Amino acid sequence: MNVALQPLKPIKTSFLKSIRMLRQSYRNPLEHGQALQAEHGNVVMQKTGRMQMVHLFGADAHQLCLLNPGQILSNKKAWDMIIGRVFPNGLMLRDGDDHRYHRRLMQAGFKSHVMQQYRAVMLPQIQSALSDWHEPRTSGPTQTFPKFKQLTLDLAATIFLGMDLGADAARLNRAFETTVAASMPRVPIPIPGNLLWRGIRARAEMVTYFHSQIAEKRAGDGQDMFSLLCRAEDESGDRYTDQEIVDHMIFLMMAAHDTTTSTLTSMTYLLAKHPAWQQKLFEASQKLTPDSAREQLNEMTLLAAVMKEALRLYPPLSTLPKYSLKPFAFEGYEIPAGSMVVTYPIHTHYMSAYWAEPYAFNPERFLAENKNTDQHPYSFVPFSGGAHMCIGLHFAEMQIKLVMNELLQRYQWSVPEGYVMPVQQSPISKPKDGLPIVFEKR
Repeated sequence: MNVALQPLKPIKTSFLKSIRMLRQSYRNPLEHGQALQAEHGNVVMQKTGRMQMVHLFGADAHQLCLLNPGQILSNKKAWDMIIGRVFPNGLMLRDGDDHRYHRRLMQAGFKSHVMQQYRAVMLPQIQSALSDWHEPRTSGPTQTFPKFKQLTLDLAATIFLGMDLGADAARLNRAFETTVAASMPRVPIPIPGNLLWRGIRARAEMVTYFHSQIAEKRAGDGQDMFSLLCRAEDESGDRYTDQEIVDHMIFLMMAAHDTTTSTLTSMTYLLAKHPAWQQKLFEASQKLTPDSAREQLNEMTLLAAVMKEALRLYPPLSTLPKYSLKPFAFEGYEIPAGSMVVTYPIHTHYMSAYWAEPYAFNPERFLAENKNTDQHPYSFVPFSGGAHMCIGLHFAEMQIKLVMNELLQRYQWSVPEGYVMPVQQSPISKPKDGLPIVFEKR
């Protein structure tokens, strides 16, 4: 029997209040989502000028939007509106057959034997980079976020580009930072000097840089991601165009080092606030050989649990937008076509319906022996899901484990009593103050 759907009507707010709510959704999507859901329920439509947004809350909303039955939703249309001018045609900005084709070619860079090679290259680079993180107490704390950002950019350059950026590193890092910041500008029109204008110029700088490398990469036999994408072929012998390679590399470099930096920073903060867990992970790391085999990465179960808890509390992407191509039903409402449909990982990660004491740091909830068999499979979505599940998920986990294991073996660290990390939740979660940490050699 068909059940009649209720038409979805926008909540009534003044234009100025709508603008304030939109700004709040950027500044603090957790509080914004919690306020909307508490007042209006799991399905909320909001209109601001010509923009029509539908906010969906809860794990069922993630399941529907990420599985995307009948291709009712578009990633491309949503993300093009947000980051399309600075990160066009990245894998996340593609749909359907086009997305599947590009994802299949890109899998060449994430196969098991290639990952083993990445790991062998990364480990000595990580060990060298972490060797001088100790700062004497007299010199004050270390700004941890920029340290991680430089490390992950250097690793991404080695693994994905197959090169030492050297003097270009600082310039490219600034270009990446500018483009990421420009993905959510306050003024969505490029005006000379403003953020979006600078982001578009920074992207153009990166496009020129990557184009200059393609011929050499395509002719060589390198095993870095850039080289693999330059030579990747499908079963018909088709290859990426030069522009497709450039678009993918810029997006991959951003995704590879910004989201990993966010996760490493959150983990470091949480372990500074919870020294008992820091000690527990140190003791577990002592049981591993200095050059741990791939199998030993799988044995880092406590470290994996801390990583997942950090991702729950501080998901790098707080919201997941899509665009409705067709009307569809959710919780008795008809969601109209032509809407920006937003789900909230950060909101779901703090829902007491899915998590006991959701504000508490409790990595044990992710240990196998404590696994809740009734847990909704879409209550934890830090890496998106469905066809758009993060293609670099296993690479990111490997990198995070290698970095944190080395950090634990070398240092213990702390923050002042009462310190609370001020967090910028959008566009990517990061500390507003750089996260000052005091590192002491073990």
